[in-house]
Amino acid sequence: MAFLDSKVTTRNGVVEGARGKRLRKGTISWRGIPFAAPPVAHRRFRAPEPAHDWPGVRDCTKVAKAAIQEKRFTAIAPGKFAPMAEDCLTLNVYSPDVASSTPRPVMVFIHGGGFILGTAATPLYDGAFLARAQDVVVVTIQYRFGPFGFLDLGQFATEDRPFDSNVGLRDQIAALQWVQDNIEAFGGDAENVTIFGESAGGSSVLSLLSAPSTTGLYHQAIAQSPAPELIVEQDAAKIYADEFVRLLRDPQRRATSFERDEPPVDTVHAQRLLTSPNPALLLAAGNRLMRFATKTAGGAIAFAPVVDGDLLPRSPLAAAAGGLTQPVPLVIGSNRDEGKLFAKLWNVMTDAERTLMRVEDDLTDAERTLMRVEDEEVRREIASHYEDGDRDRIRLAGDSIFWAPMSAFADGHSAVAPTYVYRYDYQTKVLEATGFGATHATELFSVFGAYRAPMGAGLALADWPATGRVTKNVQTRWGGFARTGDPGFGWPAYTTADRKVLVLDDPDHVEADPDTLRRQAWYRVHSPA
Repeated sequence: MAFLDSKVTTRNGVVEGARGKRLRKGTISWRGIPFAAPPVAHRRFRAPEPAHDWPGVRDCTKVAKAAIQEKRFTAIAPGKFAPMAEDCLTLNVYSPDVASSTPRPVMVFIHGGGFILGTAATPLYDGAFLARAQDVVVVTIQYRFGPFGFLDLGQFATEDRPFDSNVGLRDQIAALQWVQDNIEAFGGDAENVTIFGESAGGSSVLSLLSAPSTTGLYHQAIAQSPAPELIVEQDAAKIYADEFVRLLRDPQRRATSFERDEPPVDTVHAQRLLTSPNPALLLAAGNRLMRFATKTAGGAIAFAPVVDGDLLPRSPLAAAAGGLTQPVPLVIGSNRDEGKLFAKLWNVMTDAERTLMRVEDDLTDAERTLMRVEDEEVRREIASHYEDGDRDRIRLAGDSIFWAPMSAFADGHSAVAPTYVYRYDYQTKVLEATGFGATHATELFSVFGAYRAPMGAGLALADWPATGRVTKNVQTRWGGFARTGDPGFGWPAYTTADRKVLVLDDPDHVEADPDTLRRQAWYRVHSPA
């Protein structure tokens, strides 16, 4: 039996990884490998550039720096936080530690966090268990978000100081290019790459599927609980960029209108503000910009992929409706109780955290959700399906952000490539007793095998055999899909003729068009014009 060498030669230099111990025995991991040059100084707000070469052997056994965000969101253990810096464009590679006679399928994970927070160092995203269970190479990537990743500052660009749009998405694409260039050295198959992500990571997957320039970088896609409408149109992006610069200039500013009736900000002055050496000033202005968007744009999202006419020519829903998504097999789905996580956490969050958690803010206000539906008749029809008190109001908000637009995306993509839709219903007794149910992100415990790790074992105590069965089922389906493009085991492809959905539970089963009447009501919002 031949073992993989912990030292691997990449195109930029040699990296040294660490062999797994105890729970992670049988795996090997490399952490914090740069896939792009540090996006600092003149590279801030620019598309990522190739990583620099390094001499000698690079130690890749420790957690890398997280992207700039509020410190509380970088927790990696009780009282322990990942360091932060703008120099955050790194990735982690996990593999079985035994060499394979053939290249292994590659699964590239994009973390969530509402495009304002998150890190690949979060213990839940440890790819060792999935890599070992499914004999795959797992890659987890970091990318810029918030004001550093999703502001379109083109209106302040000049020939000697250009700005690029969607640099957070461009970071993800650069990571996928790194995989193409380097993953074979880790035993991975560059010709069989699956991208997968959850929440904002799932939304990123849909954006990548909608970006023409990503052709050939991946061969399958999995979108877990995406929010397909978490997108910024170009007109709004210009207003957000303008307001952001004004907030940098005047931190006490309290604008009350989305309309622009002030003299434009001088371009040279704007560039000076945007190149501040202190990234904390940009983070603080980004937090204020989110409050501005909440109050002036009906709860809109300030930071998300921008429909820029370049990298992202149209929104993911528009791309799917027009049959213009990348024609690769897709697994897509949502959780039965998406909204419960946010409703349960709402009362214990500070005002600042509520402002930061933009999607969560929407999920607490069913009336606001309905008000975004312009047609009064459609609004009444949707509301008629959610009349069972608080429980239905929570479901309404979750459906509006996750399930309903996800179903519309599946409708469109199923016309261009095999599409498999799921609903994750599994809940442990602890999740049921605490009122969370099968809520947002709980499927990640099954995908990454975290019920057998310290962070997830407490949730599994009363359901040890069941969590083992569900984890094996989900990982086998995800791994099988990564290997062949088919999740197998009685999971039929989704078509608009029958809309068969796999309900992931213990055991799982197939339903045809679950919640038909609710879907039909929402279809009037998301159907092509």
